[in-house]
Amino acid sequence: MVNFLGIMQKQYDVIILGGGLAGLTLSLQLKKSRPEISILILEKREAKAATAAHKVGESTVELGSHYLREVLNLKGYLEEHELPKHGLRFFFKNNTKHDISTRVELGPREKLPVPSHQLDRGTLENELMRRSIESGCEVILGARVKDISFSNGENEVTYIVNKEEHKAKGKWAADASGRGNVLKHKFGFKKDWDHDVNAVWWRVKGVVDIDDWSENKEWKTKLKPKLRYLSTVHFLDKGYWFWVIPLGSKNTSLGIVADQKLHPFDTINQYPKALEWLKKHEPLCYEKVKPFGEGEGLLDFLILKHFGHNTQRVYDATERWGTTGESGPFLDPFYSPGTDFISMNNTWLSDLILRDLSGEDIAVRAKVYEQTHLSLFESWTQIYQNKYQLMGFTQIMVVKIFWDWAVYWSVLALLFTNGAFTDLKLLKDLFANEKGLGRKFTKLHVQMQNFFIQWKPHDTEIFSDKYIDPFDLEFLRKFQQGIDIQQGSPEKLLAKVAENLTILEKAAAEIFRHVSTHVKGTPADMKVNPYTINLDDDSTDTTSADAIGVDDAITKDISTMWFYKKKELV
Repeated sequence: MVNFLGIMQKQYDVIILGGGLAGLTLSLQLKKSRPEISILILEKREAKAATAAHKVGESTVELGSHYLREVLNLKGYLEEHELPKHGLRFFFKNNTKHDISTRVELGPREKLPVPSHQLDRGTLENELMRRSIESGCEVILGARVKDISFSNGENEVTYIVNKEEHKAKGKWAADASGRGNVLKHKFGFKKDWDHDVNAVWWRVKGVVDIDDWSENKEWKTKLKPKLRYLSTVHFLDKGYWFWVIPLGSKNTSLGIVADQKLHPFDTINQYPKALEWLKKHEPLCYEKVKPFGEGEGLLDFLILKHFGHNTQRVYDATERWGTTGESGPFLDPFYSPGTDFISMNNTWLSDLILRDLSGEDIAVRAKVYEQTHLSLFESWTQIYQNKYQLMGFTQIMVVKIFWDWAVYWSVLALLFTNGAFTDLKLLKDLFANEKGLGRKFTKLHVQMQNFFIQWKPHDTEIFSDKYIDPFDLEFLRKFQQGIDIQQGSPEKLLAKVAENLTILEKAAAEIFRHVSTHVKGTPADMKVNPYTINLDDDSTDTTSADAIGVDDAITKDISTMWFYKKKELV
C-alpha cells in the first residue's frame, strides 16, 4: 500500500477523514465526475485491510448494489471477485429448532432479477483503495485525525502520523471516520436514538453451508444448489436474530444482534459467552458453527454496543463539510441497509461538493438534501424501533418483512436508481409539499409499523413446515423487477411512485382486513382507509371516500402469506 507522506501537497479540494467503504467510494464517485479534483484520504489503519476484514457491512441489497455496480462501475469486479447474493433468507421460531427443515422458511426460490452481493470487506476495500490511488487520490495510512478547524473559507485538518503532527487544508472536509465521529464530536450534533440493540460477530475459516444442516432430501432439493448458501441467512426468535453470511475468501461471517432488554449485552459480549447463548437459543446453529471456530479457525470477534445512532446534522454549505457512513446516521443491520445509506449519503455529498467547486450557490440545496436525508432516516427507524419484540411471532414477521420490502423496492430504491435524490424540484414535490407523495408514503409506512405492534397479542400460533417466497406475491415481484427500469422523466417517475403507492395502500388495507377478520370477526370485504387502521379500537375509517374496497389480485397476494386457517375468515 502506498503512503504519500512527504510528497503530498498542502491544499486540496477535498480531505476525506477515513479510508473505509464510505470514504473510498466517495473518492471514486468524485473522481468519476471530475478526474482533476484533488483529494487527500487520511486512514488510521497502517497497512492493507485483512482478508475477511473485521467490519460492519458484508451484505448488500438492491440500492447499494446499484450504486457499487452502476454508479461506481464496479460491476465487473464484483461479479469476478465477490459472491453473488441470492436475497435475504429467514428461518422463524418453531418447537423443533434442532431440525431446520421444519422451520418456516422465507426466501426466493430462484435467482433474483436485480442483483446484489455478499462483500468480503477486506478484499473490496483494498480494491477500492487501489482504484482511488490510481485515479489520483493521495492517501496517508496510519493517520489519526487530531482536530479540524474552519477559517477563511477552508477546512484545516490536523493529524498525527508516526507521532508527528501534520496539517492539510481543504475546501471541503468529508467525515468518513466511522464511529470515530470526528465532526460529530467537534460540533456536538450527536442525537440519541432510543433503540438499544447490540451486535457481536465473528469470522471463521471455511464454508458454512446451511444446506448441509439437514438430511431431509425434500428440503435439500426444494431449491437449486447454492441458493441457500448464497443468501444472507437469518435465524429469528423473540428479541434477536443470528446471521450466517458467506464470503468470497471462502470464510464465513457469523453474528448475533439482540435487544438489550431481552438479551443483555453481557450474555454475548465474549466469544465463549456468545457460543453459550447460541447453544441455548439456536442449538442447531451452535452445533454446526462451533467446530469452525476451534483452534485457528476463529479469525476475529467484534462487539458493538448500541449499534444504531442518529445525528442532527449531515451537511454544511457554509463551512463546507459533510458526514458519510457511520459518521452520520446509521441504522440497525437487519435488512442490510448500511451500504444503501452510504450510497444515498455519498450521492448527496458529492453533488454538493461538485456544484460548489463549480461556483454554484448550494445553500438551499444543502438544506434540502439534509432534511431529506434525516427525514428518510427517521421514517426508516420505524422499521426497527420496538420491533425486535416481534421476531418471535412468525405470522407478523412474514407480513412485516414483505411489507418492508415492498416499500423499499417500490419507492426508495426506485427513486435512487432513477436519480431522484439530486433533483431539487422532484425532492420538493415529494417531501416538501404537505400533500406530496413522499409525505403520504411516510404516513402510511408509520401507520403500518404501529399496526404490527397492535397485532402482537393476537398472533398466538407457532407454525412449522411452511415455505414462502416473496415472488409468490405478484405485486412484490413487479416491485423488485421494476427497480432498475428508467422512467425517462421526472413526471413519469412521479407517476410510477403514485402507481406504486396506490398498490401499497391496497396491500395495507387488505392486511388489516385479514387480521381484523381473524381477531374481531369483521367482514372480509369491508372497506378500509389504510391511513387510519387501528386494531385496538373502532377508529378505523370504513365508510368515507378514502376507504378502499377489495382488490382481488391484492387479496390473492395477501392470502398467499397468511398462515392461519382460511375458515377463520368470514
